[in-house]
Formats: sequence, structure tokens, C-alpha cells
Amino acid sequence: MSREALITGLGFITSIGNDAAAVVASLREGRHGMVPWDYCGNTAVPIKVAAPVRDFAVDSPSWRDWTWPARYSIPRETLRGLAPHGVYAFCALEQALADAGLARTDLTDGGTGLFCASAGSAFMLHHHLAQARASNYERGNPMGVVSSIAGTLNFNLAAHYGITGAVTGFVSACASSSHALGYAMDEIRLGRQTRMIVVGAEELNADTLLPFAPMRALSTNINPATASRPFDTARDGFVGTGGAAVIIVEEASLARKRGARAYAELIGWGQASDGHSVATSHPDGAGLHEAMRRALRDAGVTPAQIDYVSAHATSTPIGDRAEALALRAVFTATDAHPAVSGTKGLTGHGLSMAGAMEAGFCALALRDGFTPGNAHLVNADPACEGLNLPRESLSARPALILNNSSGFGGSNVCHVLRRAAVKKSSSRPNLHHA
Repeated sequence: MSREALITGLGFITSIGNDAAAVVASLREGRHGMVPWDYCGNTAVPIKVAAPVRDFAVDSPSWRDWTWPARYSIPRETLRGLAPHGVYAFCALEQALADAGLARTDLTDGGTGLFCASAGSAFMLHHHLAQARASNYERGNPMGVVSSIAGTLNFNLAAHYGITGAVTGFVSACASSSHALGYAMDEIRLGRQTRMIVVGAEELNADTLLPFAPMRALSTNINPATASRPFDTARDGFVGTGGAAVIIVEEASLARKRGARAYAELIGWGQASDGHSVATSHPDGAGLHEAMRRALRDAGVTPAQIDYVSAHATSTPIGDRAEALALRAVFTATDAHPAVSGTKGLTGHGLSMAGAMEAGFCALALRDGFTPGNAHLVNADPACEGLNLPRESLSARPALILNNSSGFGGSNVCHVLRRAAVKKSSSRPNLHHA
């Protein structure tokens, strides 16, 4: 596995910005995306805050009603098969292709693959089933399946862009897009593909988020400024968000041949399961502890070499405590003290898109030379004793970052990213718009 996997393109549609420049500004300044939010018009529902995406309107079940920024052009034949979060994904992918200097014609030779992550669209599934039931299943939307189920992103995006390489979807809850990125890295390192596109996207609506309320996973805090506060003693659950994040990963020789600029290098990843509970983390963070160890071993680095840990840190009482204990076992116990922060204090929790979104944040931190802080952290949980938890973003330029993700069933995934070496090139990419 000698092939290097470089991140050469990023795309963001998020609650803290709809492009890399806006995201960087929010991360540096600690500007969050939370607002008061009415999910369903029922005042008895205790969930009052969310982190929405701006400049998009995709809350209708009819694609004819949707709007998005004018800079993106989505063909009607593609739009018909998309879910609302597919619109986010399409726009983020267009952004990433332009960022990487790639045209649609660069994606069709079999060397490019596509790995996607989403939970599908419960909103669209409910709508299409209700229509079918109303006719006693005599009628239905012919695009109902492909716009609803968990593979909707890979179905639609692969067809639109003519991608003939490896295409699949990943479903491991909040670790889904992290799994997609890890396996994409392996496709590059094993020589199976020369370029991989990783997409994570989710919707923000009652059908996607409110089922978490009976699990007591969502914050009932009505103040947007404090509802999401990872690692704080007063945290009471996560704040929902939607959007999309896209990462383009290329084999280094291909990237350098075409003069692409690399954000970062992916040098290792690891995964491990808790084997403990269908819905809650192992109380000691055992699976995450092992996933971090495996990622560091795969990357060939020690805990002391990591400068920053991008924590999963959803702001749930159980999850954050388990992660803090796992971090202490890997780092504090070996006298390593990297900066640790959870950017969900700014963005809210994007479920299956979270891992790709936060890996993208890590790539930006490596390129632009900053370390995100812990927004809204006032009193750290005692379980965090010994961890380095900066409140504000730092100007310190990390060289090595560990990015953590965890999902239902105890799925834990970690990536190690390294600052990309500066390579001289005689050419620069042509910034085609796909």
C-alpha cells in the first residue's frame, strides 16, 4: 500500500456556510448555525432549535417547488429522481469538481468511483407510500423508490455524472460517510481506483430528526447559542442539521500529473465496534479507543505526533463521556495532549454526513493553518480531565489530525490526515465547471 491518497477537492452545503471560504470563516470565528426552529407546527414538541442550510428551499415533496442558488444548474431529468438532500449533494459535488479542477468528462473512464452515505429520505418515503396507499397501490410515483431509499445519492449521482468505477452506498448511521471515506482511501491505496468521490448528505425535517426525540438524544434547550455544547456538563442532546459534504480523493501521481492542489493526505484509518448496545456507546468508549489505536497504527504515527483531534462529540451526555474516556486512554495516559474539539457545537449533528463534513473541516485546517475550538464550552465534564480543550479557535497550524466518528450499534471510524507536502508543478488545474 504505497500509493498516496490526496484530498484535492471539497464541497460544502452546511449550516455554517455553503462554500469552503464561508466554512473557514465560521470555524475560525466560532460562528454557529443554530436558530429557533419549528419542525412540525406542534407547540407540544419540546425540540425548538435546529441548524438549517440557508439559500435552499426543499421542504415540499414535489421537486417542482424546490429552489437552490442560481449558480447551480440541475437538469430536470436528474431532479426528478432526487430527494431533498440529493439537491444539497448535487450542489456540493458541483462545487468540489470545480475546486479540484475536474470536468464531467474526467469521471467516465472507470478510474473514478463514487461512495455515498445517507439514511435515505424518510420524508419522501412517507409521501410516496401515502400516495400509493391512498390508491390501494394502484398508482405510484415511478421515481418514488430511487428518490427515497438509502441508496438515492449513489443511484442518482452515478447516473448523472456517468461514473463507471466503483459505486456504492454506506449505511452505518453517524459513521456512514466516515466508512465511505475510509474505504475510498483503500480503493486508492490498493490501486483499484485512481480517484474517489465521497458524498455525505442528510435532510433537516421532522421525519428525519424527530424520531430521535423519544430516544432522548435531542437537545430540549431553547437557546440556539447553547443548545449544542459538546463536552459541557450542561449538554442535554444534539441539535439536528442537514446539508452535504463532498471530498474528492486522488492517487498522488494522478493529482500531480494534472497539477492539482492538495488540501491534505489521508495516511491511515481504523474501525472497531463496541459490541455493546444497539443505540448507546460503550460506557468506557472501548470501540472508539480501539478504532483510534488502529488508525494510528495504520498511519504509522504515535499519539504524541497528533496535533489535533476532531472529536465526534455530538453533545449527548453518554456519547461525549464515552469519547472523553477513550481519548484519555489513547492520549492522556501516554502523556500526549493534542488539542481536542467538537465542531458540532457550531454545525449541529449531520448524522451520516458528519464524518465527511468534519474530515473536510480537518483538510481546511491543515491547508489554512488553524485549529477549531470548542464552541459554547463553559464547564467541561469531569470525564474530560487531562484533555486539552481550547475554547476558542487557535492560529496553530496542525501537521497531523485524527478525525473520529461513531454510529449506532457501536460503529467507530477514525481517519488520520497529514498536511500535504508542497510539490512544485509546471501546471495548474483548469477549473472547469461540470
